[in-house]
Amino acid sequence: MGPLDQKLQQAIIRQFYKARIENRQNEFFHPPFQLEEKLVNAIQLGNTEEAIAALKEINKLERAKLAAHEVRSVKNSLIASCTLFTRAIIRGGVHPEIAYNLSDVLIRKIEQLNDVDQLNQFEIDMVYSFIHTLKSEQTPNYKSIVNKTIAYIHENILKDLSLQTIAEELYVSPSYLSTTFKKETGTTLTDYINRKRMEESKYFLLHTDLSISDIAHLFHFCNQSYYTNLFKKITGMTPKQFKEFNGVL
Repeated sequence: MGPLDQKLQQAIIRQFYKARIENRQNEFFHPPFQLEEKLVNAIQLGNTEEAIAALKEINKLERAKLAAHEVRSVKNSLIASCTLFTRAIIRGGVHPEIAYNLSDVLIRKIEQLNDVDQLNQFEIDMVYSFIHTLKSEQTPNYKSIVNKTIAYIHENILKDLSLQTIAEELYVSPSYLSTTFKKETGTTLTDYINRKRMEESKYFLLHTDLSISDIAHLFHFCNQSYYTNLFKKITGMTPKQFKEFNGVL
């Protein structure tokens, strides 16, 4: 370790002890580790009631001061919580990319809020969002080839996916992959891909300025009409209605 690194390390250590002394003087203590673990484990297991109860118990305590301005401090605290919750649902079986995408969306929302009460409420909303994602995206205990297929689809959802392409990537025959996937999941590979594309396209509908036609093209649907009809068949509403329902239009 060079001289500059040593100075940096010493400065961090000094700040650590200074913060600890200030916390003791102000009679502030971080939430017990066991209580934090209770919250994280409840999210990992999808236990909403226990997770909310643990969070409320933690929030009865004074938050750590993570910035000079109160709102910035609470935002930093929520971003830290978001990171913990993200890891929890990954351990619970959610594909990392899905968990990280959710985290990105929630952190951007945190940055948009500028009221402490709203931020405190949003932390509760985050717990619901993470557990909802866990329950809807949790990967069942399928055969290895099916889990690999699902992972490949999630990671390459914006590519032009096909049975032939996926089978070649995973070094299995298309017929074996098709039969095994249907047997294990109860749905065809094509239906699974389309439903996954629908779910992923919702993010672009709500959080980008792309037109519905552009989004259809992005997800390799042959045209906007086909995308719209399939979206309505799966979700019960058209992409435009979905945007209106969520207050985007």
